[in-house]
Amino acid sequence: MAEPHDLTALEQAAAIARGELSSVELVEHHLSRVAALGDTVGAFVTVTEDLARQAARAADAAPSEARGPLHGVPTAIKDLTLTAGVRTTFGSAAFADFVPPVDADVVRFIKAAGLVSLGKTTTSELGCSLYSEGRVAPPARNPWQLAYTAGGSSGGAAAAVAAGLVPIAQGSDGGGSLRIPASLCGLIGYKPSRGLVSGGPLGSGAFGLPTSGPLGRTVADIAALLDVMAVPVPGEPYLPPPAPPGGYLAAARRAEPGRLRIGRFTTPMLADEPVHPDCVAAVDRAAALLTSAGHEVVEVPPPLTPAVWPLFEILWYVLALAPVPPQREAELLPLTRLMRARGAAISAGTLAATLGELQSQVRLGAARTAGCDLLLCPTLAAPQAPVGWFTADGDPAADFDRQRRFSPYCAIFNVTGDPSVSLPVGATADGLPVGVLLTGRYGDDARLIATAAQLEHASDGWDRHPAIWRAVDSANVNGDGVGRSPS
Repeated sequence: MAEPHDLTALEQAAAIARGELSSVELVEHHLSRVAALGDTVGAFVTVTEDLARQAARAADAAPSEARGPLHGVPTAIKDLTLTAGVRTTFGSAAFADFVPPVDADVVRFIKAAGLVSLGKTTTSELGCSLYSEGRVAPPARNPWQLAYTAGGSSGGAAAAVAAGLVPIAQGSDGGGSLRIPASLCGLIGYKPSRGLVSGGPLGSGAFGLPTSGPLGRTVADIAALLDVMAVPVPGEPYLPPPAPPGGYLAAARRAEPGRLRIGRFTTPMLADEPVHPDCVAAVDRAAALLTSAGHEVVEVPPPLTPAVWPLFEILWYVLALAPVPPQREAELLPLTRLMRARGAAISAGTLAATLGELQSQVRLGAARTAGCDLLLCPTLAAPQAPVGWFTADGDPAADFDRQRRFSPYCAIFNVTGDPSVSLPVGATADGLPVGVLLTGRYGDDARLIATAAQLEHASDGWDRHPAIWRAVDSANVNGDGVGRSPS
């Protein structure tokens, strides 16, 4: 018999609707898993048991006509995302005791849809790195192999979903921060088109690069959570693309994108870096499945090349200049301090010129791939990385460069604003996940989701689990990250 965490998010909500499970029961079940495995995989900075139980009781008391497709389902909120009355550290010891007075818009929408947050998930400090190893929580580890990182900056969210601590989670993506952890942990990480999800009420700047998005185990689940998040808000700086008929969940369930022309490439865009054969093989498999589904897959040049890296570098340094209390700057990690020091040295004129040149490069890149409905490439240049690998040299500059070489694809599509999703199509020889990146045209999220669902069906599904999924508690996890089934 299936355990409650074996059910997808939509299946859990359906079980609540049929009266087979209550939200209270689901929340208690998942809280027990968080208590047993949360620190093992480094999923949570803060667990909000009492608030979750209160919200679950309210969800069970809600009338049936007020319930949506994810009503009563456990979830979690990334620690970069403002949550009223709940400690939100932004992954940093400098904010270890910060409690926001307001919710981010996406948190309001998630609560209004009847989902129940179990707490705040581990992230990198100020979202500055693609791994989640800070001073306010255990490092986010890959549930498939605990020696490896779960990625970042939505690393805790990915660890939580992949370990079965929640079925679906909110994250955000400013340079791959949803898609990188999804690729590492065998999940689906979706970065929406710019403007589709509100960044308010604070933090809607950052040149339009970051956006909230869903992280889950099935395309239908992430589409359902996207429907929850994608609520237009007056005053947003970017005009949201129109929603498809019936919403994104309907697009996922139809899985009918029409015949598409899909541009395939594997050459890295932000670094001259060899690409691991397993990453290329995953793209080859995705291309074959898409061709079998009736699409035309053609080789195309990558939209951008490593020549644009100096432009990106300037943006990352400036983005690290989030307000930090001056008396707590010394509590920041070496990488964060390095990036902030370099960012502070960049003049307004240099920044303005950089943004203009980068937009020119984006226009040229769009011309190179004109005629393609979607683009297909690796998510990462290597399948996995050990915890501590990026910081092993003790040199933050080397750390930053190592990140660039590990992830030379994702960030391009934060600059273009196009919707982009990492899908767990491949695997290494020893069974660890390998993702591919599928990217659509700006505003065409429905077609991208429909294609992802079609590819999911062609792959016979992606809702696969690591051995730790069956672990009873943290004592039942050995040093290799292999959980032993209960007797």
